[in-house]
Amino acid sequence: MNELLRSTLLLLVLLNPFLVIVYLIDIVQKLDQKTFRLVLLRAGLISSLVFCCFAILGDAIFSDVFQVEFASFQIFGGIIFLLIGVQFIFKGPTAIKILRGESKHIAGAIAMPVLIGPGTISASVVIGKRSDIFVACAAIFLAVSLCILTIVLLKFIHDKVRTKREVLVQRYFDIAGRITALFVGSVAIEMIMVGIRSWLAQMNLV
Repeated sequence: MNELLRSTLLLLVLLNPFLVIVYLIDIVQKLDQKTFRLVLLRAGLISSLVFCCFAILGDAIFSDVFQVEFASFQIFGGIIFLLIGVQFIFKGPTAIKILRGESKHIAGAIAMPVLIGPGTISASVVIGKRSDIFVACAAIFLAVSLCILTIVLLKFIHDKVRTKREVLVQRYFDIAGRITALFVGSVAIEMIMVGIRSWLAQMNLV
């Protein structure tokens, strides 16, 4: 039970639904509650299955299946998040919609890169190494479920408050998005640097 809670908390912290809701503000405002829930459920299912695959297969999925180094994934993931951060800085939270398709096709785009990223995938690998397969998968599904439920709750609160304080809510998300972009950009640079250091170490250049 302790391992289940530890693993769930690890992944949930990295998923961070309070940060994800800022990423999704454009579809939060665009979609009704039912459609929003369905889209999130699909994205959560896709993410959970991907996380479980990495928890079960571990680093082998990179070296044996994709035949690439994990460092390459870290560098590419860092570039993706850097692009998101830059768009947030200059255009605000709604800028992320350029990285997604139309609303009816966005479940996969929410899963990647919003939920599925280098951090959450690395956590899935760690969870798989230190836990039984069934415990690891249970922790992953529990963490993703809690994240989705929290986002749905935040969407409900947003809709209730927005009817009375629309200008204030819009201003909050705009400011929060730009502040978040500074954090996202910093994390993105760190991912790229870690990936480069790992690659150089494997090449015996450092």
